[in-house]
Amino acid sequence: MLGNMQKYQILPFTFKSICKDKILLVNQVGEFIVLNFNDFQRFKSIGLNCNEELYSDLKAKHLLADTNDGLDLAVDLLATKLRTRKAFLVNFTALHMMVVTLRCNCRCTYCHASSVDIHKKNFDMTWNIAKNTIDIIFQTPAPAIKIEFQGGEPLLNWDIIKESVLYAEFLNKFINKQVDFIICTNLINIDKDKLDFCKKHHILISTSLDGYRQHHDLHRKTVDGSSAYGSFIRNLKLTQEILGVDNCSALLTITKDNIKDLRSIIDHYVELGFKSIFLRALNPYGNAVINYKDLGYTINEFITAYKDALDYIIQLNIKGTNFVESYTTLLLSRILTPFSTGFVDLQSPSGAGISGAIYYYNGEVYPADEARMLARMGDRKFYIGHVLKDKYKDIFNGSVIRDIVYNSCVENMPICADCAYQQYCGADPIRNYLETKDIVGNRLCSDFCYKNENILDYLFKLIIENNPDVMSVFWSWITKRTLEEVKIENN
Repeated sequence: MLGNMQKYQILPFTFKSICKDKILLVNQVGEFIVLNFNDFQRFKSIGLNCNEELYSDLKAKHLLADTNDGLDLAVDLLATKLRTRKAFLVNFTALHMMVVTLRCNCRCTYCHASSVDIHKKNFDMTWNIAKNTIDIIFQTPAPAIKIEFQGGEPLLNWDIIKESVLYAEFLNKFINKQVDFIICTNLINIDKDKLDFCKKHHILISTSLDGYRQHHDLHRKTVDGSSAYGSFIRNLKLTQEILGVDNCSALLTITKDNIKDLRSIIDHYVELGFKSIFLRALNPYGNAVINYKDLGYTINEFITAYKDALDYIIQLNIKGTNFVESYTTLLLSRILTPFSTGFVDLQSPSGAGISGAIYYYNGEVYPADEARMLARMGDRKFYIGHVLKDKYKDIFNGSVIRDIVYNSCVENMPICADCAYQQYCGADPIRNYLETKDIVGNRLCSDFCYKNENILDYLFKLIIENNPDVMSVFWSWITKRTLEEVKIENN
């Protein structure tokens, strides 16, 4: 070619129109650049000048390589970055969820776990099953593990939680992993003795709050008829006093009755000392399916509410309140950093079994919480083993896990393979199966896909606008620092 024109090799990428006259290009490790239409046309027709800034930018993003001597180096660098992005595969299962009972002191109309009567103790995990579960857990190659106690209401089987923690700490004297514990509880049965134990053994609390009293009590019904909200507020204060505000977080279940009140609910979270919220749509499992007419909303209603809530949270941060939207943070981490988040739903191949596993009260093992919910609904397709009958390798190297891995790599899945967001999203084979009876699923009619695409569209809109205050908020969430610290660094 003449003058400064130089042939170059275009490296693999996906793309989409993201705003008016803007094209988003994403390489195979999630690095991106936004071009106007004319520059995109010049790039793809091998019409760039090697001395112009755009050429250097595209080369730095590994979207092109010099034909003569740059291709091998570009491929090596991409391979290194891909290994970083897929590092979760090396460590294997880090999150281990133990369902210590199906009994519950509430009858939530949206309960995913399909809990049972508080008096049915035959739905409690026994010590024999708990001990064998922990023995299995400690065979994972992951250097850091998280053991999460779930239910039903797990505090109804407190003795098993306590013995499990003590046994795990004993084993870890010989194995030397980083071990974290979490109890997922509605707080109704928490008390000072339990909290003192939690403090001594560094156990975190994850709870649920659906908003003010009228929101929380509407679908979260206690067995004895008392106000779940009243117990929650009283015991939250005790929990924060003993464990500290930062060691107790809450999850919000969004129903059609509170979806239009997210701003006030966010204010309530802030008032109660919570530092984050996770805006999540209803999952199609358990009672949420049975009672969908009384609970549900369209996916477009959720997306609209999510955007409004996110904007509100961003403004709260700009005005001085450090408060995080957790799902946004997961997506931003995948967009703006080279690292995996470890979040099961946003991994390729799927994190089901690879990053997380759940151990049922009766010893059965499933690759994800949704898989045990599906089993509770009568379909045990994703059963992977039993802690009393199977060895670790048989559980985690069986046909079910292999099938999930083989069919959940977004780089090869229909529609996903061509999607510009494939590196930021993930596959949910269990939900795919629930909706289509096929673990590959159908993106054309998937609410999971539609939701993530629209949320990512919105996040990229904000990133492209590059408002310094908004981007500082985003980086404070990703790096777990205050907005003030981020602004000082930027200045």
